[in-house]
Amino acid sequence: MGSSGWMYGQTFSDAIMMKKKEICFAIMYDQGTWDEYWEGTNLITNENIGTFTRSTFTPMIAYGITDKLNVLLATPYVSTKSDGGQLAGVQGFQDVNVALKYEIIKMDFGKHRVSALAVAQFGTPMTNYLSDYMPYSLGLGTQQLTGRAIGQYEFNKMIYLRASAAYVWRGQTEVERPYYYNNGSYYTTWMDVPNAVNYQAILGGWLLNHNLRLEASYNVMNSVSGDDIRRWNMPQPTNKMESTQAGFFAQYYLKAIEPLKGFSLMAYYNQVLEGRNVGKTTEFGGGITYQFTF
Repeated sequence: MGSSGWMYGQTFSDAIMMKKKEICFAIMYDQGTWDEYWEGTNLITNENIGTFTRSTFTPMIAYGITDKLNVLLATPYVSTKSDGGQLAGVQGFQDVNVALKYEIIKMDFGKHRVSALAVAQFGTPMTNYLSDYMPYSLGLGTQQLTGRAIGQYEFNKMIYLRASAAYVWRGQTEVERPYYYNNGSYYTTWMDVPNAVNYQAILGGWLLNHNLRLEASYNVMNSVSGDDIRRWNMPQPTNKMESTQAGFFAQYYLKAIEPLKGFSLMAYYNQVLEGRNVGKTTEFGGGITYQFTF
């Protein structure tokens, strides 16, 4: 129940591939804020929270095992806080995420290019953080396995359309209470975290002699089960979280400046439009990447 934390560069959900022995380092900063959230399907404010802020600093690396197979690693460091109530925020490393991205096909038909990719991603908590402290918790505190399919159409190496679909399998998280309610009473310290589906649609293009990449995005992340936040209660990892988000992304490659060749700068903005048991988050972020042949 916070910002979505989507990252850009060579990521888990784009169609960019490192060539064999190419390596890309990225450092990203992301901040999401909200002062309204959905309690179930009701959008409310809560003075015990006020304005909530989640900040994420993410080192990331991508490496080309072959031209068609890449490995990616990301380790977010998260801090949370709010300006209302008496609850304190937390900070620390969240989950380590590792993924394999495989380019199934890339075909050119004159000015047209079609590509398809598959991604397998695994995430697990890096630290023993308290997951049942939402919205302040660092994460959901469970292992996650994601399978993603990506398709992209590009015209004249200038304009492209990309779509992806993913299913996220989640496990259980251990909490520090022997009883909780999830559409029924449970006398256990383990909570089932709902699985989720994710859909993305991207319209992008290249400008300034392929030095500037611009994208407009539409993203949906929905749990496939779970309960609603009960009236004026805190959220918990069993909640059915749904989020529809629109955004804009820009990346500029510094290829024309010889000492900075290999570097790029990124910036993005996202807004949650609709949701369920999540905050109505306004999110912005940016970062820097450095790519070279190992």
